[in-house]
Amino acid sequence: MDERSDRFTIRAMGPADVDLRIDYFHDASDGHLALLGVGRALLPPRVEWRRAYEKDFARPLPEREHYGVLWLVDQDVVGLSTVDRISFGDEAFMHLHLLHREDRHRGLGTQFVALSVRHYAEVLQLRRVYCQPNAYNTAPNRTLQKAGFRYRCTVHCAPSAINTPQPVTRWLWEPEPGQR
Repeated sequence: MDERSDRFTIRAMGPADVDLRIDYFHDASDGHLALLGVGRALLPPRVEWRRAYEKDFARPLPEREHYGVLWLVDQDVVGLSTVDRISFGDEAFMHLHLLHREDRHRGLGTQFVALSVRHYAEVLQLRRVYCQPNAYNTAPNRTLQKAGFRYRCTVHCAPSAINTPQPVTRWLWEPEPGQR
């Protein structure tokens, strides 16, 4: 399923797309990983990570551990978003990444987050979507607020298996009444 807003398009990630996410993390600088709260030592080896995705894609959608979309501007991939900790029909936790430094801080994230969260709500039948960026990484925190997420709290945790314990800002998106 593709969703479009002028030049901005999202499309569901398939098995052929997972290397974009794997490479994004493995090829990132130590400084960028630190900003994301990601520990390089926690990254699975590329082959192992790819194999885990292949197993996940083989599951029926309601049983998947991960689901993701690519962000495209004029059909060029500029970013991606994934959800994990999926409770089909209820909630999931969202992650968002612009792939290239030159695309960050341009306002692209707000449009893509809005498209992505509506897509997740529809496809995964979600009532709630959470996102927990590093509390000191201001760009995603501002993006989430502009995209209609509400601030819930700040907690200290490791938001995913590749993250180190860190302060995170927990944001919540819920569809408007009658929307989903």
